[in-house]
Amino acid sequence: TNCVTVIFFTFQTNILAEFRNWKLSLIQHYSLQMKQETEKHAAHVKQLCNEMENLKELLHTYEISIARKDEVVITDLNQALEKEKERVELMRRFTLWRIQHVKASQEEYANRLADRQFRTTLMKKVWAAWRSLNEEKWKDKVARACQLRAEDVCVQLTNDYEAKIADLTATLERTKAEIVRLHSERDQYEDTMKKAFMRGVCALNLEAMTMFQGK
Repeated sequence: TNCVTVIFFTFQTNILAEFRNWKLSLIQHYSLQMKQETEKHAAHVKQLCNEMENLKELLHTYEISIARKDEVVITDLNQALEKEKERVELMRRFTLWRIQHVKASQEEYANRLADRQFRTTLMKKVWAAWRSLNEEKWKDKVARACQLRAEDVCVQLTNDYEAKIADLTATLERTKAEIVRLHSERDQYEDTMKKAFMRGVCALNLEAMTMFQGK
């Protein structure tokens, strides 16, 4: 029994020693890992700090550059605004000049139209007066010319009709004489025919009597 107890105690002592060694080994291992991680963390933090400093410097540089760019942009915008103001002013002046020019052109055109209308109306009145006077003179001339022409035509027609009447009268006399001659010839022809007919009748009668006497 004592031997077993000693063996058990020895085994237990060994186990506990082994656990302590294992524990120490784990503690040392994790301590080494913690140290390494701490060093890595410190190095990483230092790197981040360096990067942060670099970023701060870069940000400062950017701020300076942006400020300069803002100044340049503001200057450019001011110059562009001044140019735009000048352009707008020039456009306004040009528009006013254009409006005045158009008004002047319209007034000049209206004056020309008014003068043209006045001249046209005046010319129409003058033309109407001249035409009325000319028509009266023309009517008188035409009336006189027509009267003279009518008189000449009447004289000519009278002469022509008188000549035709003389010709027709002579023709009528000749026709009457021809008719009288024809009537005379017809009467003579009728007498001749009657005599011939009577001679024929007498000859027939004589021949008939001769025939009857012979029978």
